[in-house]
Amino acid sequence: MSVPPVCEAFVLHFGEMGSRWGINRTVGQIYAVLFIAERPLCADDIVERLGISRSNVSMGLKELQSWNLLRQRSISGDRREFFHTPDDIYAIVRTLVDERKKREIDPTLSVLRELLMRSPESESERHAQERMREMHDLIELLTSWYADVQKLETERLIQLLSLGSRIVKVLDMKDRLFALPGGKRSANPDKGN
Repeated sequence: MSVPPVCEAFVLHFGEMGSRWGINRTVGQIYAVLFIAERPLCADDIVERLGISRSNVSMGLKELQSWNLLRQRSISGDRREFFHTPDDIYAIVRTLVDERKKREIDPTLSVLRELLMRSPESESERHAQERMREMHDLIELLTSWYADVQKLETERLIQLLSLGSRIVKVLDMKDRLFALPGGKRSANPDKGN
């Protein structure tokens, strides 16, 4: 690998983590090299930096493009394609989460919906469907929350993330504001009672 030691450590780690995130080691290393590069790189640059075959680089770039994690750029006077990652780290994370949702969450929701529409033929199936409904409802809640968060401007998202556990104080305040006489709470204060 022909990158400085700090860069090499990052690239190697990213490759190892890639396999845990569902991409192969080489794809993770390619992304890491592009992420820390000072300028867009062509496939030959990546081959030189990682010391891997051109075909591995080409396949890795195609996979990263299928995840919408790369941008292509032309350089005047050069016929090669150059690649770079978005500058905004939040754009990268949003894209990555969108792609994972499409590939993992959406198919699971589709299967759960289909299974929940079937009439149970036994007590065992009825119990299984109750458990599936719990899973479906939780995933629906999370995807609804995610859709709301995706609409936030980056500055607002940073504010939300910075709240951390202090969000509990905001929720407690909301509970106090919407408390009903006798210590009861409004079931859905957003819709009113």
